Amino acid sequence: MKYSPRSDGRKFIIPSFLFIVALCVLAFINEVRFDSFLSFGRCALSNVPRNSSSLETPLLSSSSDDDEIRILIGILTLPDQYPRRHFLRMIYGTQDVPAGVKIDVKFVFCNLTKEDQKVLVALEIMRYDDIIILNCNENMNKGKTYTYFSSLPDLFNETDAPNPPYHYVMKADDDTYIRQESLVASLRPLPREDLYYGYVIPCPSMDPFVHYMSGMGYLVSWDIAVWLKDSEIPKKHLEGPEDKVFGDWIREGRRGKNRFNAKWSMYNFPEPPTRCTHELWPDTIA
Repeated sequence: MKYSPRSDGRKFIIPSFLFIVALCVLAFINEVRFDSFLSFGRCALSNVPRNSSSLETPLLSSSSDDDEIRILIGILTLPDQYPRRHFLRMIYGTQDVPAGVKIDVKFVFCNLTKEDQKVLVALEIMRYDDIIILNCNENMNKGKTYTYFSSLPDLFNETDAPNPPYHYVMKADDDTYIRQESLVASLRPLPREDLYYGYVIPCPSMDPFVHYMSGMGYLVSWDIAVWLKDSEIPKKHLEGPEDKVFGDWIREGRRGKNRFNAKWSMYNFPEPPTRCTHELWPDTIA
């Protein structure tokens, strides 16, 4: 019998063709099943709340206006404090914030002066978007705090943003740690206008209307930030211990009719040893 390669080729091609057709049908069936499963997954996931591990906690639209609280925490620091910023990002990222609350933690410093700062800080901004660079020369007690507060109304003036963009704005040092849930709980019953909040110093004082709030961390309502931007009072008195000077502005401008002393939930730990230094408490705010 004569061997025919052509006939053997046809025998091979036909089963191969049938096998390919079967694969296509099977793929089509699986695709239909996958699309159905994907649609079901989207439907199921749409009812599951999402957690955010970033420093910004999203505001939930389902909350009522009374429950919504928007807070900006500005941590005044220095451009070269890279390890401290990374550490604070990590520990703030472990906190859970109540539903309906938006807390933005931003690092605040003046103009960059070195080439390595311009490169490294630019990378931080691209990665984290949590830095505010003020138009000032770096300082502690020569107006940096004023520049921070007075710049906020222009920095957050988007037309499509909530009004006000934040109910409260806070200044904190970079060696202060704020427990956000405790902070929110203490703010809920307080007014959202003309508020001056913090840890009254000197240590023996408990009267926020006599003295002023410690620079470790004090908070004001948004309207006071707007007032600081427009008032001439701070511009005439910029130099001096920044927390005391801030208290002087509030007093001279007759602002802060609503004041809240957060002592003893705000304190130094563990040093220096004073009447206001103590071990960690469950109700700690800062």
